Amino acid sequence: MHQSGQTILAAEDAARTPGMASSSGGLLRATRLRHGLSIADVAAALRIRKEYLEAIESGHTERLPAPAYTLGYVRSYAAALGLDQDEIARRFRSETGMGQARKPDLTFPAPVPERGVPAGALVLVGLVLAAGLYAGWYWLAEPGQKLAGVIPPAPERSVRVESAPPPLPPAPPPAAPAPAAPATVAAQTPSLTPPPVLLPAEGPWPTGPAVTALPARRPDPSAANAAPVAVPPADPPAADPPATYGANGVEAGKVLLRARADTWVQVRERGSGTVLFNRVLRPGETYRAPDRPGLLLTTGNAGGLEILVGGDPLPALGGNGVVRRDLPLEPEALRQAVAALPR
Repeated sequence: MHQSGQTILAAEDAARTPGMASSSGGLLRATRLRHGLSIADVAAALRIRKEYLEAIESGHTERLPAPAYTLGYVRSYAAALGLDQDEIARRFRSETGMGQARKPDLTFPAPVPERGVPAGALVLVGLVLAAGLYAGWYWLAEPGQKLAGVIPPAPERSVRVESAPPPLPPAPPPAAPAPAAPATVAAQTPSLTPPPVLLPAEGPWPTGPAVTALPARRPDPSAANAAPVAVPPADPPAADPPATYGANGVEAGKVLLRARADTWVQVRERGSGTVLFNRVLRPGETYRAPDRPGLLLTTGNAGGLEILVGGDPLPALGGNGVVRRDLPLEPEALRQAVAALPR
């Protein structure tokens, strides 16, 4: 408990330091201290050299490797602490100028003056060309006068005028057409087309009945006074359930970790040190440990983590801010380890 108080006081001192918490490295350092973690803990969890993490927090970019590796370390560091890795990487790049392409300074050679034709000769050649163009235009401007004496006149030709042929006799008038036989109306399928009306060649023509305009359709008063149909409001969208991590199916074990507050949780193998899970659980998020022996649990906020074995909750690991390391995740061994913790 004394160690947790020291880490919280160190985090508050880092946040009060002018210019420290406002930078990306200072924010990472303050968040790490707030979770009760040391540089060695984060370096072992992320497999990043301790010197690089210290340089990222202090902003000494001369101690860091190439920009591509450094930005990857910053993203992994921020994700492990539960921060927005894209925003932290953008602020770190803006503060240090790392990864920004610089425009090369281009120096163009000055052209060497060449010895050419004298300006007087160019003026003379231009005048000669202008005079030639004017003479050609003047020669072609009046072709009737210039070409009259060159082209000989056309020879005279006799024109033969032939008399018009005599007119043809008038054609005989056409014979009157035979009267058409009256059409027979089929009895089986009467035609729906009305018969045409035959009018005499000369007036007066008979006049038919006048076509009266159809009365305008009156609006239905019942439709105007009808009450509008009430549309039921749409149901509000359901909130997303808290995230669940870890094993599922056959591999899922009986140990379930549930966060009641922001809690950093790490699960690794005892022999190889391989990290299976490493992140900050938000309130309501859970992690189900795999059903395998040799798994160890480390948390940076014992008071914000609840452990259930087979659905039964275990006693609290400690108060808020208390760090617990290397707790076994086998059900029986975990019960014994939690029961032996100091209260």
